[in-house]
Amino acid sequence: MKPALLIIDMQNDFVLPGAPAVIHGALATVPRIKEVLEWFREKCYPVFHVVREYRADGSDIEISRREAFLAGPPYAVPGTKGVEIIDALSPITGEYRVVKPRFSAFFGTELELILRRLGVDSAVVCGTQYPNCIRATAFDALSYGYPTTVITDATSASVLAVAKSNIRDMESVGIRCISFDEFEKSPYFAFEGDCAKSRGPSLLC
Repeated sequence: MKPALLIIDMQNDFVLPGAPAVIHGALATVPRIKEVLEWFREKCYPVFHVVREYRADGSDIEISRREAFLAGPPYAVPGTKGVEIIDALSPITGEYRVVKPRFSAFFGTELELILRRLGVDSAVVCGTQYPNCIRATAFDALSYGYPTTVITDATSASVLAVAKSNIRDMESVGIRCISFDEFEKSPYFAFEGDCAKSRGPSLLC
């Protein structure tokens, strides 16, 4: 199999303490996400850093979030420090940055096209947060025909009970929800081989 890693919304405005849209629990997952990321880099599997951006006037934000966004402070605005991926998980050459306009990394993006062109046949998801972007992305990945895994100790929600409920729901439709230790022991992933050949140009969008 050739899996791709989808790291969701690990941006300063969602992760750092005191940020305007911080997800409590996101910061604690950074070391584990870093381990997952390094595993994918060592094996030369594709990595996608999926992020959110909003115009400062709120014209492109979800209708359910618009009122709170306009009341301020705004977050994930292009050109600000808050929209940037946290330093510990910064993309390197050959990794992809995809901006999603809604919860799912697949909605209104070129993600599925690139996955197919790269020959990806399964998706591994981590980041923040469970009930919104993680869940939507995992469901869509499965809907597009990709066996999907969520790394539970590299994924967060503001409330533990919410995380557990979403894990249960995802497992019920066939999404694997496992720890990184369990993932590493999985027999499904063979070493890709020549990293130089498998690296493609970085996509900034």
